[in-house]
Amino acid sequence: MLGKKNPPIVDTNFLFLIIALLLISLGSWVQGKQIYLGLLVTEYLLILFPILLYLKAKGFHIKEFLKIRRLSLKQIVYIVLIVIFSYPIAVFFNYIGILILSRYGKIIPNPVPLPSDLVDLLVGFVTIALTPGICEEVMFRGMIMKSYEVYGTRKAIILSSILFGLFHFNLQNLLGPIFLGILFGILATKTKSLLSSIVGHTANNTIALIIGFFTRNSQQNTADLIPDPGSLAYGAVALGVISFLLWLIVKKLLKSIPVGVDELDMAEEQALSITGVRNRMSFIEIVPIVIIMVIFSIMNYRIFFA
Repeated sequence: MLGKKNPPIVDTNFLFLIIALLLISLGSWVQGKQIYLGLLVTEYLLILFPILLYLKAKGFHIKEFLKIRRLSLKQIVYIVLIVIFSYPIAVFFNYIGILILSRYGKIIPNPVPLPSDLVDLLVGFVTIALTPGICEEVMFRGMIMKSYEVYGTRKAIILSSILFGLFHFNLQNLLGPIFLGILFGILATKTKSLLSSIVGHTANNTIALIIGFFTRNSQQNTADLIPDPGSLAYGAVALGVISFLLWLIVKKLLKSIPVGVDELDMAEEQALSITGVRNRMSFIEIVPIVIIMVIFSIMNYRIFFA
């Protein structure tokens, strides 16, 4: 039955709230002590472990529930290409946020250190690319999106992506993650495998890491990259045009990627077509999300506007 296959929305939302609170408290503290070790502790102990513990306690078969299914080489190639062409689009969306902040607030340098040599690059790949690719995808495209499928696949992708953006707790880095969350959700849905979003997430972060490695000398701080609001506006227009053209390529690749087949998903879609999808959350279900949005607003006001 559909209701037994997915965790209740109230469980998912409150677990999201708990993990988010752990992230901005304990996670921030350990990252402040040692960034790379702190990131590993945050991702594996504060994000991944509670999700797996909940699923195990509720009797879910973790591999089956999360759809850990092998990808073909062709699918992997498509995923990497899609991410490469999508990366500038995500940058464009964050650029819009930076443009707004440059007019009404202030810009904050990226706290994650840029790799200075090949050893740093390898360490960065493990901690900044691969680890979030695994842990955050298990949380968002694994549990949250799966739970939200009671609202229909499209809404599940969008809602889980908005939560993914909020989870970064950074107004400067909000729109890009929401876009990427939607992209990763589409990949996971089309291939019927969480591994596709893990590969995509890891590839995206690896691209950012490599770009940072080769441009570290010119990226002393974010303000150096933002001369003035006028230049930003012209840059946004140019990047927007490029992003639109790249999106046409991405759409074509998404349509062409080999799809996965899942008989359980087909049965669930048939059940939804009979019973209908939910239209809204109950009061108790939406409370954790409202709390996160309030915390997000307060934190970002203090950082960017105070």
